Amino acid sequence: MHAREMVELAAIVSAHGPVLIRRTGQLSPAAMEEYWTASKCRLDRWSRSLKSFASELPSAPDWWRQAQWPAVRGVIEEILTGEALARVWAAVLCAYDRQHGTAEAEPIARSVLIGHLEARHRVLTLLVRGPGINSEAAVKLNVLRRRTERWTDLLVGYLLGTADVSEMAINPERARDFAEDLRYQSDLPGGRHAWPLVLASLRAAFKQGLAPVSPNADLNNRIATSILACFQAELFDSFGLFRSLWLDRLMHTTDDAEGLIEQYLHAESSAERPAATTPPSAPHRLRRFGA
Repeated sequence: MHAREMVELAAIVSAHGPVLIRRTGQLSPAAMEEYWTASKCRLDRWSRSLKSFASELPSAPDWWRQAQWPAVRGVIEEILTGEALARVWAAVLCAYDRQHGTAEAEPIARSVLIGHLEARHRVLTLLVRGPGINSEAAVKLNVLRRRTERWTDLLVGYLLGTADVSEMAINPERARDFAEDLRYQSDLPGGRHAWPLVLASLRAAFKQGLAPVSPNADLNNRIATSILACFQAELFDSFGLFRSLWLDRLMHTTDDAEGLIEQYLHAESSAERPAATTPPSAPHRLRRFGA
């Protein structure tokens, strides 16, 4: 599963998160365990890749740096874009625990998020202090970081209408600002089109500029599958998915995860296309993410 699809999954989780938060019943223990295990495995891979590259970088010849950079770039992009899903899913799980008076999902989400933030810190240190790293590449990755941060705060902001989880945003004040904009837009005539417009803009924002292959696609698959396993399949019926096929793939296999997510995203995109027009008086703050 590619890094850009993980960002799109963050948007899907944000859109359906309020339903999960309010739902009765326990979250799947197996899914939560898989989320923690796959996330920790990916964090370990990230750490080893970055440490290996950083340790060799000071004395390495230019040809070695050029040969290693594509793989390292893929890891860095996974870390920067993956923060959106880590924060949004943490926000949903924290809100779920608070809604139901439990303390089972939030510790898992926070543990994974803390590990992700540590990886992010190592990335920023490498980009700032790493000798011999191409300045143009560093600038592009910093642009990606800032873009992901803005989108993360918007997606967390969408959840603030259900629970105050602003602490999961990168900039809580910005998330609350986005939440206010989204509420305002939803009250306008045609406001139901606001969220499909946001999703379409998100896809456009991350469509280009990323490495063609994500180095940890297998673990991305496992993480995505574990998250979707916490949702009821009925939520996705409106996008044309067959319920039995969805449940069979979701609960019994991880190998088909990438195809499953792509199927869902394609179906969702088709469903949104007729509505992908800017409603009258749409706030500029929502439109600017398409740039």
